[in-house]
Amino acid sequence: MKKLYSFFFFLILILPLSAQIVTTTPAFPIQNAAVTIVFDATQGTQGLKDYTGDVYAHTGVITDKSTSSSDWKYAPTWGNNSSKYKLTSLGNNKWQLSITPDIRSYYGVPAGETIKKMVFVFRSSDNSKEGKDTGSKDIFVDVHEAGLTVRFDTPSTSPVVVNNGQSLSMTASSSTAATLKLFVDGTQIASQSNATSISATHSFTTVGTSTVIVSAESGTVTVSDTITVNVLGTTENATLPAGAKPGINYNSDTEATLVLQAPNKNTVYVIGDFNDWKLVPQYQLKKDGEYFWIKLTGLTVGQEYAFQYVVDGSIYIADPYADKLLDPWNDSYIPSSVYPNLKKYPTGKAEGIVSVLQTGQAAYNWQVSNFTGPNKDQLIVYEMLVRDFTSEHTFKAAQEKVSYIKSLGVNAVELMPINEFDGNSSWGYNPSFYFAVDKYYGTKNDMKAFVDECHKQGLAVIIDMVLNHSYGQSPFYKLYADADGTPSANNPWYNKTSNISNPSLSWGYDFNHESTYTRALVDSVAGYWMNEYKVDGFRYDFTKGFSNTIHGTDDNWANRYDAARIANLKRMASEVWKRKSGAYVICEHLAETSEESELGSAGIMLWRNMNNAYCQTAMGFSTEGSFTGLYAGTSSMPAGSLVGYMESHDEERTSYKALTWGDGTIKTDLSVRMKQAATNAAFFLTVPGPKMIWQFGELGYDISIDYNGRVGEKPVLWNYYDDTARKGLYDVYSKLAKLRKSYPDLISSNSTFSWQVETTNWTNGRFITIESADKQKHLVVVGNFTSTDKNLTVTFPHSGLWYNYITDVPSPVSTSQVIMVPAHEFKIFTDFSTLSSGINDIISSPKEVSNVYIYSVNGILINKLKSASELDNISLEKGCYIVRTQYTDGTFSSTKVMK
Repeated sequence: MKKLYSFFFFLILILPLSAQIVTTTPAFPIQNAAVTIVFDATQGTQGLKDYTGDVYAHTGVITDKSTSSSDWKYAPTWGNNSSKYKLTSLGNNKWQLSITPDIRSYYGVPAGETIKKMVFVFRSSDNSKEGKDTGSKDIFVDVHEAGLTVRFDTPSTSPVVVNNGQSLSMTASSSTAATLKLFVDGTQIASQSNATSISATHSFTTVGTSTVIVSAESGTVTVSDTITVNVLGTTENATLPAGAKPGINYNSDTEATLVLQAPNKNTVYVIGDFNDWKLVPQYQLKKDGEYFWIKLTGLTVGQEYAFQYVVDGSIYIADPYADKLLDPWNDSYIPSSVYPNLKKYPTGKAEGIVSVLQTGQAAYNWQVSNFTGPNKDQLIVYEMLVRDFTSEHTFKAAQEKVSYIKSLGVNAVELMPINEFDGNSSWGYNPSFYFAVDKYYGTKNDMKAFVDECHKQGLAVIIDMVLNHSYGQSPFYKLYADADGTPSANNPWYNKTSNISNPSLSWGYDFNHESTYTRALVDSVAGYWMNEYKVDGFRYDFTKGFSNTIHGTDDNWANRYDAARIANLKRMASEVWKRKSGAYVICEHLAETSEESELGSAGIMLWRNMNNAYCQTAMGFSTEGSFTGLYAGTSSMPAGSLVGYMESHDEERTSYKALTWGDGTIKTDLSVRMKQAATNAAFFLTVPGPKMIWQFGELGYDISIDYNGRVGEKPVLWNYYDDTARKGLYDVYSKLAKLRKSYPDLISSNSTFSWQVETTNWTNGRFITIESADKQKHLVVVGNFTSTDKNLTVTFPHSGLWYNYITDVPSPVSTSQVIMVPAHEFKIFTDFSTLSSGINDIISSPKEVSNVYIYSVNGILINKLKSASELDNISLEKGCYIVRTQYTDGTFSSTKVMK
């Protein structure tokens, strides 16, 4: 509702007055006077009904400085149990709060700032229970100007919905006696002189939107209040056009067909830029079963039109399949550098999120149209939160860093959720719309360009998709929501409550994955992103929630074997692969091995959290530092099924723990800390099976996950790359990644793999041994995680010449060899040279040669030359030799030479 003053104009936010859940004394609160609030816990969501503990108000105000109804001012921190906010029980579920000495002083609002609303959420002292308005909304109470004011008491909310020909009773009251008048669409229907209340009943016979105004006149002052009445017409039944699907269907440059799937609903109108946001009979959608549809004609090519659906006269939603949304609360904070020429929100006309359609859009010109990603066994995934990867928090800025990711040696990028979520700055696990890129990161073509660049540089793109739950902006939720804020029992897409009792595993509104509606949505989401954005796969968040099986307090983390969710996930993966063969399907499941093993056997990859173990070793502690769970073969899991990680978005950073609690010089010396991190990496990236790196882990990022709040923005520290110690860690990651990619036959789930990485393998070193399936290549990793240089006894698969992978220096070894490994360091040995330069490459190298060393295959130095060309002039017996070339710039290369 809004009030208009003839002597003073200001904007009042359109918000409902919660007359039933809260009453006030006086009835018309003013900002410079005290007011008593009485909260009725039996109304609204009833979250505090019959509660007998202490009740507190979380309260603030909406002022002329507020940007939206969610922009509370002068509110305390959530959970503040100061006596100021404590309510007094009046019995019979009534609670009282005294706001004294006046509203302005109570909230601390400075002079000159106009208070328009008080806002409340009532809560238990431990925050476990809440009392909110119907639909789980905040409770708003008008604050009035001193003097004459008027308001509608019945109905108290707007819009009001009636059928054509239906009568509506209306009452209004004023703060002081005045001449009161009621108008419907400009026609006076009632008048009362020298009164403080007025009533009338009116029959609405014109389909569309009617405006009802009450005015109060006293002397030269006239004030008014307005409500909107939506008068619904009869829905016409008509066959859905052939080929039309839910969402926006573009027929031509001037026509579009809108389709909304809304089972058990009766009427749908579309309002938008094309009809001045009014309910107009010719914009009422036709109905075909559970589908409502309308064909829009006469659209201007290339023009953006904002629009909403009005369902059953009172539910305002954006199109759930729209690829662009406008947000009244957050769009104003997106700079033009992120999203140029963003269409303005239709303030004062729409309610909540609106969708956008645009005919005649130019198709994105893909540079790589048929990308083939790496084998999933060879995946090295770089997990990225676009928000915290660059200071610009944009796809464009991230695109400029793709070469950095490529040079690191990874072959896939996994983006944390990028589809529209509530708010701007977020991890993205509070999704609301599944077919639109969140504008906080840029335009949809920016996202396509990012994917295109990744593909050009050989990187697959995986997106994180949250389909366990969504939040209150979701139109699928808003279409069917009960007064208590939970999904209605007849909601086609959601369960009324989560099937998992542990509140730590319950977020938002729980999707019903047994529903055919949800399954169709899940499948269409996957198909859309693979087709429209050419993404190569998905990481599905919290897949333990993908069933309706009850997991109670006896199974607090929902780990127990659940055949229903296995079936749901297998079905979902199968549908993904039908749409794109070979797409990556990764589940954050973290359940019992018996269940994960079954999913792995079906071709699904599972996240494997090894954070605790690698944090322990990063700090220099053996306790709980066993790595065995990382490898499928030592985890009773199918080969290649585990996406192992030392860090993820959800876990504490290993380098932060090392910096904060590390043993000895690990804590105090950055170079030591980076060496220990490098040794961690050596015992991570040489393990067969897909791996994941959290962004900047390769530079030893040591800012806590809880900095600025767990999901809060983190510092973007690209200057780490310029630090010698951190760059050294990056180089180790790069060399290890290169080893994996260069020898997929060796670091493979088909190889013979063994390792000694238990807590008992600490003092005397940790070891990895790999033999390729054809037995032609071998690799040995030796690690010293302690703070003391160690002479470690290493068992080699065979004696002979072995190469230090990092330096490629050959050395003869026996099957049992003592090797000195410095504290916090590692060594990797191969029985083949990893440098592939031939003798002709040495001769033709643009680098200037200073020395050439010739070794026997046993590592004995035979000769030293000044250039590679002298090889032809020396006498060597027939056989195989190692030629090691030293260049004047200090670098080396090695190759095998046959004489």
